[in-house]
Amino acid sequence: MKLKIAVLPGDGIGPEVINESQKILEAIAQRFDHSFEFESASVGAIAIDKFGNPLPEKTLALCKRSDAILFGAIGDPKYDNDPSAKVRPEQGLLALRKELGLFANIRPLTAYDKLTDQSPLKEHIIKGVDITIFRELTGGIYFGEKSLSQNEEVATDLCSYSKYEIERVAKLAFQAAQSRNNKLTLVDKANVLETSRLWRKQIALMAKDYPEVAVDYLFVDNAAMQLILNPKQFDVILTENMFGDILSDEASVIAGSIGLLASASIGNDNALFEPIHGSYPQAKELNIANPIASILSSAMLLDHFNLTEEANMIREAVEIAIQHEATTPDLNQTKPFSTEQVGEFIRQFILEENQINFEYLEIGQSTII
Repeated sequence: MKLKIAVLPGDGIGPEVINESQKILEAIAQRFDHSFEFESASVGAIAIDKFGNPLPEKTLALCKRSDAILFGAIGDPKYDNDPSAKVRPEQGLLALRKELGLFANIRPLTAYDKLTDQSPLKEHIIKGVDITIFRELTGGIYFGEKSLSQNEEVATDLCSYSKYEIERVAKLAFQAAQSRNNKLTLVDKANVLETSRLWRKQIALMAKDYPEVAVDYLFVDNAAMQLILNPKQFDVILTENMFGDILSDEASVIAGSIGLLASASIGNDNALFEPIHGSYPQAKELNIANPIASILSSAMLLDHFNLTEEANMIREAVEIAIQHEATTPDLNQTKPFSTEQVGEFIRQFILEENQINFEYLEIGQSTII
């Protein structure tokens, strides 16, 4: 298969983790005789610094003519710590989602047995957790009308949803539930919000078309608590934009590190793949950032094009790396690997036809900077 992939490294650790993902995709292309063409462009704070725009027209044009987008991270402290800044890195990502119609964000969460001791939750609570969160991505309060009074004492953010916006992401969530364990949980705040009541009404109507899928409903505050108390009760979670943003980050503690969680943002004509973590500026260029979330995002990219065997090989390689502690300091404080060494371990596993290079494993653990 031939694919043109736009690479948007972004800010902070984005370039470092994206570099490893690209290496893994190149290894997959070599192993399975595919042709992947990569082209990079600026987005976020680095794009503001260069062009005065977090999403330059050249970057957007590249994304539109590509088959898929591999995205790193976005954000910089000089903007985070300046509430008066009119142009912010995050505006680039929001604009990209809107311009490309990326209405569904899919975030899988798996608890690896080897890492149960890394989670702040007890092993019996998290062992066996396997959840997929579907977050609506281009509507709600993030994209609603915003206003600030003339005296700057009153601010307003409008949360708005249409039946159409709910239906298109819900359809994907129902289909995913059918292929998994036939359970879907809608998370909302229908006791307070009119938008949530529309969500609940629409999901109840759609559920009639998926009789094999058991649907339940949770208010977002209860859902946040249940994710910690009993995460194994969930299979597919469906929710709106802001609730999904918060809950998926909360769920990351189950896995033991936010550096393990991948995501896909899907539209009718475009698709973007990125780790859910931020730019982690404190680790920039230190070669300690966990690339696994980004690498697993590249597996989701392959899934999107029905390259299932290739995607599963990446997941197998990641699991092997975790089992053998070929991981960065967030997961392995005793003998940590660097960002590049983790990527190289996974790359070699793929190229050497699922064989572990134990010599490299020992070298990697002894040469961490």
